[in-house]
Amino acid sequence: MFKIKSIFYITDNKKISIYKIAFNSLILLIIIFMLFYFSLRKIGLNLDFSFLKLFKGRVLDGFFLTVYISCASFLLSSTIGIIIAVFQKSNFIILRYFSLLYVKFIRGTPLIMQIYLFFYIVGTAWGIENRFISGVIILSIFEGAYISEILRGSFESLDKNQLEVARSVGYTRRQIIRFVIFPQLIAQTIPALTGQFASIIKDSSLLSIIAIIELTQTMREISATNFKLFETYIVLGILYLILTLPLSYISERLERRFKYEN
Repeated sequence: MFKIKSIFYITDNKKISIYKIAFNSLILLIIIFMLFYFSLRKIGLNLDFSFLKLFKGRVLDGFFLTVYISCASFLLSSTIGIIIAVFQKSNFIILRYFSLLYVKFIRGTPLIMQIYLFFYIVGTAWGIENRFISGVIILSIFEGAYISEILRGSFESLDKNQLEVARSVGYTRRQIIRFVIFPQLIAQTIPALTGQFASIIKDSSLLSIIAIIELTQTMREISATNFKLFETYIVLGILYLILTLPLSYISERLERRFKYEN
């Protein structure tokens, strides 16, 4: 009984062995599979994924377009996040309150509302007709608010005593930024930004509502063609996991690494 219990419990705060992890993961996967399998049997649904052979070209095009949108949005939203984070520390009142209003509005309203607002009103008013560019800008504006908060929180968590010591030994402002502030910000923000990149990939799915033919819109069109709704969205979920799970793993590894170094 003790040996069986030791397989499923962490004992004495010891590191979990690879064998325990593999065994418990296998048990968990079996439970999830059986739950899903019996749910399908209960509603009398037989999954058929043969349609993928016919549409694999379209699926790959949508997959890579999602990657392109996400990468472009991550770069632009990072730039926006840096600018807004700087504005939040500005002594110029208009800039400071603009940044506060921006963050409150973006974080307090759903992305789907912002897509309609910026695409059909602002985008139409300023003649932005390219849907790819519009999607990247809209997604970047949304994600920039979250990245600015990551940067602001990282900056406020810096040890102020280190800054005072750096000034006392004669460091210039530029040297303090280069040798004291910048290395610590990198250590604290990179794991969070990696996780935010995964969020950008998932949020890009909402751009399908303005007919950008990324992964979600592609799968919606395929499901409308062959009526394989469940199979299509299962594949959609798997494809998003292919993109986001490695990023989540990298984010966790970076977080542990920088925590250890600090």
